[in-house]
Amino acid sequence: MLTSFGLIFLCAISLGAIFKRIHIPPLVGMLITGIGLSAFGLINSTIIEASADLREIALIIILLRAGLAIDLKDLKAVGRPAVLMCFVPATCEMVVVTLLAPVLFGISYIEAAIMGAVLGAVSPAVIVPRMLQLKSEGYGEGKSLPQLIMAGSSVDDIYLIVLFTMFMSMEKGGGFSAWQLTAIPISIITGVLIGIAAGFILYFVFSRFHMRDTIKLLIVFSIAFLLVVAENASKDLLAGTDLFSGLLAVMSLGITLLKLNPHLATRLSHKFSKVWVAAEIILFVLVGAAIKFDFAITQALYAVLLIVVALCIGRFAGVSLCLIRTPFNKKEKLFCVISYIPKATVQAAIGAIPLTQGVSGGNIILMVAVIAILVTAPLGDILVHATYKKLLVKT
Repeated sequence: MLTSFGLIFLCAISLGAIFKRIHIPPLVGMLITGIGLSAFGLINSTIIEASADLREIALIIILLRAGLAIDLKDLKAVGRPAVLMCFVPATCEMVVVTLLAPVLFGISYIEAAIMGAVLGAVSPAVIVPRMLQLKSEGYGEGKSLPQLIMAGSSVDDIYLIVLFTMFMSMEKGGGFSAWQLTAIPISIITGVLIGIAAGFILYFVFSRFHMRDTIKLLIVFSIAFLLVVAENASKDLLAGTDLFSGLLAVMSLGITLLKLNPHLATRLSHKFSKVWVAAEIILFVLVGAAIKFDFAITQALYAVLLIVVALCIGRFAGVSLCLIRTPFNKKEKLFCVISYIPKATVQAAIGAIPLTQGVSGGNIILMVAVIAILVTAPLGDILVHATYKKLLVKT
């Protein structure tokens, strides 16, 4: 295992530096590292078995960083678009996939809906670090654009994961119930409330007892892990339906700490940014390692066509609807569309679940998820990096 980790970090850092030098996102080098090491059998099987848990840890780090950087005052200033961006673009893209996928791949509409839930989620692993960079440089800060995009992309993922769970239950014969539909807002509201409560408790503990920031970071980590575990446990109580969203609770915890103690939140955010350096490598290398090139060229071309149409029609229309009658100009609206291109984290985390649970179109869903990562993650990151200074105003 130590050999595998040594190769993972050395190769990923080296390839990432090479790609960065030629103005390509380092995550492309990390993906290639995972593909190459996996192809030659150089990643220990224990790491592969723990891949899902390691990717979930990386996602928790991302959401904690996002929460510690999202000021509620900024979101209130943005108003209506901050709420709509969490749901509307994802829903529009999912609808396009659900209608088009049966025509291209011959799968059922419920399987297409599952694919839409997988494909519609944007990647906080790509978006959040970029938005934090923009925030630190002052681009878009005058209209709270980075905060809007971070909040929208994070809740977007949680919303689609809840829908994914519902569609999987329907496909396996569970049918559709009013409770499943009601569970979506319940999961979101309870997740926020639990996260706020956890944030208040941590604020009280940190105010009462003196400890190093590193210890505080470990405590925050531990609470975040337990929140996600509690979400998984709640599914057993309610036949696979989420009682609350652990991921949204994690992000709400960070937002609450920022609200109650901005100085502490800033210090913790710096600590998490250092942890993210290693977590990013692990995340994208393992995503690359999960990729299997065992699909037909024709199917791959159809997958690319589906992804492009879903982005150009569904995502563009959804973001545009959210930003009607807002103070954002055309360039800023275009940047919002570009920022919602990258896909990686959710696709890597749930893309293989339909196949492992016996869904007949599971191999196609996984194939589309893999190609979405390969196409949109580097493309979206490149476009965000190349355009933010041209499209946004620096404050």
